[in-house]
Amino acid sequence: MSNELTPMMKQYMQTKEEYKDCILFYRLGDFYEMFFDDALTASKELEITLTGKNCGLEERAPMCGIPYHAVDSYLNRLVSKGYKVAICEQVEDPKTAKGIVKREVIRVVTPGTNLDTQGLDETKNNYIMCIVYMADRYGLSVADVTTGEYLVTELDSQTKLMDELYKFMPSEIVCNEAFYMSGLDLDDLKNRLHMAIYSLEAWYFDDALCRETLQEHFKVASLEGIGLSDYECGMIASGALLKYLEETQKNSLSHMSRLTRYATGNYMVLDSATRRNLELVETLREKQKRGSLLWVLDKTKTAMGARTLRKYVEQPLIDKKSIVKRLDAVAELKDNAICREEIREYLNPVYDLERLVGKITYQSANPRDLIAFQSSLSMLPSVKCILKDMESDLLKEIYEELDPLEELCDLVGRAIQEEPPLAMKEGGIIKDGYNEEVDRLRKAKSEGKNWLADLETKEREKTGIKNLRIRYNKVFGYYLEVTNSFKDLVPDYYTRKQTLANAERYIIPELKELEDTILGAEDKLCALEYELYCEVRNIIAAELTRIQRTAKAVAKLDVIASLALVAERNNYVRPKINEKGVIDIRDGRHPVVEKMIPNDMFIANDTYLDDKKQRISIITGPNMAGKSTYMRQAALIVLMAQLGSFVPASSANIGLVDRIFTRVGASDDLASGQSTFMVEMNEVANILRNATSKSLLILDEIGRGTSTFDGLSIAWAVVEYISNSKLLGAKTLFATHYHELTELEGKISNVNNYCIAVKEKGDDIVFLRKIVKGGADKSYGIQVAKLAGVPDPVINRAKEIVEELVTADITGKVKDIAVQGSETKKKTQKKLDEVDLTQFSLFDTVKDDDVLNELKELDISHMTPMDAMNKLYQLQNKLRNRW
Repeated sequence: MSNELTPMMKQYMQTKEEYKDCILFYRLGDFYEMFFDDALTASKELEITLTGKNCGLEERAPMCGIPYHAVDSYLNRLVSKGYKVAICEQVEDPKTAKGIVKREVIRVVTPGTNLDTQGLDETKNNYIMCIVYMADRYGLSVADVTTGEYLVTELDSQTKLMDELYKFMPSEIVCNEAFYMSGLDLDDLKNRLHMAIYSLEAWYFDDALCRETLQEHFKVASLEGIGLSDYECGMIASGALLKYLEETQKNSLSHMSRLTRYATGNYMVLDSATRRNLELVETLREKQKRGSLLWVLDKTKTAMGARTLRKYVEQPLIDKKSIVKRLDAVAELKDNAICREEIREYLNPVYDLERLVGKITYQSANPRDLIAFQSSLSMLPSVKCILKDMESDLLKEIYEELDPLEELCDLVGRAIQEEPPLAMKEGGIIKDGYNEEVDRLRKAKSEGKNWLADLETKEREKTGIKNLRIRYNKVFGYYLEVTNSFKDLVPDYYTRKQTLANAERYIIPELKELEDTILGAEDKLCALEYELYCEVRNIIAAELTRIQRTAKAVAKLDVIASLALVAERNNYVRPKINEKGVIDIRDGRHPVVEKMIPNDMFIANDTYLDDKKQRISIITGPNMAGKSTYMRQAALIVLMAQLGSFVPASSANIGLVDRIFTRVGASDDLASGQSTFMVEMNEVANILRNATSKSLLILDEIGRGTSTFDGLSIAWAVVEYISNSKLLGAKTLFATHYHELTELEGKISNVNNYCIAVKEKGDDIVFLRKIVKGGADKSYGIQVAKLAGVPDPVINRAKEIVEELVTADITGKVKDIAVQGSETKKKTQKKLDEVDLTQFSLFDTVKDDDVLNELKELDISHMTPMDAMNKLYQLQNKLRNRW
């Protein structure tokens, strides 16, 4: 087939062979063209016209194309859908090329390596993650190629890995084959979390290659120089990631100047359910920022600040000293409003320095990027001046780290036009007065006609030839034309070029010099301006480390100023931090809900938990009364305190927690075949296995997805388990509809009852939203149904039924359980002859042998852990029903 192809298509096919997994953008003139399968895919995904091209074969090759100047928008659309795109450029001038123009792939763009700032959310990082699974350990490395951030860690469980995935939410994951086979639900990551996942060839993970790649990049003799000597799995992950980035970006990646090793134990651990339920960075339903904790706290002025604040929210601290350091800085700026507002005003025009310096080192920054860089730097001396007198340790640190980079600001100010074009090679970039040659060429371009006119006048006067003219043609360039009548006056230094019937044409050295200057000026000027522009860009790139350090300092300052402003505006208080396990919140408010309720109508509530008598609070009360809001607000206040923010309360003393777990509400996960109850039990199992005595648990309506007695029994057992300090002993807020659980107060020393106060007016109720000591004696479910607009006949019938059920006095029986304890176990064991034998006919078809046969036929190697758990659950139910 390849012999029949045209020379251009042969070149295309050779390049495509090297980049099989990519859509190839193949540069032809002013267009990027795609052929064959790539064209079919791209025309469908980008909704562009599919045509054909003669390629030497019988059938025309399917083809589609996009203009080169509009490439970014099309590229973003393909990459956001998970495709890789290889950009193949012409790497020699078509005018000077012999035969086919040479073309090379200059970069591969993938979801995790997209550099186009228009296609990325500036308030969050675009992470690429490399995961290496080996011998029950996970090496994990994360990078953001737009900012140069580069991290590495090691994990020992799939649960911890999932926590990191939810924390970073990478747009792309590259991994080894073993990770693909590790049993993790990769389809869920692809479809629900929109992560593109590619397994790399085995050579990427070669120990020696990874070691060599890292040592070369960081210019160190051994891995000790970057702190990876005892981090084998992490070393392979970070080395493989760096190699993959080098292969795709075809660039030195010098802005990834530091590899940071981190431990998950340095931060509060938040699993995916907790992040979702507490709505930290987006709302549960609409997935919008508005209505999340980040929305309340984010008053940052820069993109760098917005990304840093998001990180603070996603990974709160657990070290008291670090938290207090942040709180000191927030307090200082809160109390010093004039300085704070000045800082925020100066930060307002500051562009995204992290991503700008990334583009500069990538050599993809255009002249306007440099002007954005310069205008950002021009703000820094004023900011540094304000910070000079600050007293808190963190603000002093920021003062030291913030380098105004005045010489770079001055360089760009002197060199680059204030409103330059976007193009780098078409001139109009360099300022007058920066370079003598540029000034001369620019003058030649604009004043050439005047120079020629002056020379013409001068020669007329000198020679006395009144009709002497300077003319131009493409063959001779510029020349002096003298008619035959004045031929005798031509001086010796004129050199004859051409004789015409009635005139002679001459040149002189001065005219030749002018010609060279004028005709070459435009081309020379564009080339020289580009050269000088690159020189300026390279000088900036050489100061990469200083710029990155300054960018981080600006980002931290922006976050501190934002938290201080929010604290002042929203009437927050500084929390005290203790390590004694006491959480004492007075007049706590939900930071988001209070912003949604007009006119300060939010009802504040106290929360008190400790490791002794007040370990578990059981909260009862009707739906809609505010139990979930109350519990979430307690968790959010703890989390805010540990990220270094002031909190919505009149006072708060927060005992450090290592993890926050929430089990709030549930919905059927139909996609994976799980019922509400199964989802709920999975989450409860995760909490009970992973929580520690230093964790904070928020449990809402445990056990409601099954029958009343089963649900009550599970909820009861969960409370007993948590309350036992030998088993768990975590601080817990436990909301329930099972009023029977209030019997545990007094039976278990550290369980206390609280309820949401309700005011009754006849058949109507008013929610007072106030937490009070004691348990609710009824659910008010019928009154809530009435409030929701359920028709009166249904309400009236429900009242009749509830009265009949109350006479059965379930609560009394439950009290017996609490009192009699183990004796009750004997009473509740039914004898076989007491079972309703008519039920047996329903299950005659289920035999033990059936279950065994089903077990034998299961193909476990092709089941996900979740499928296996669901199958086991079904088989267990079959056996239970049989007996």
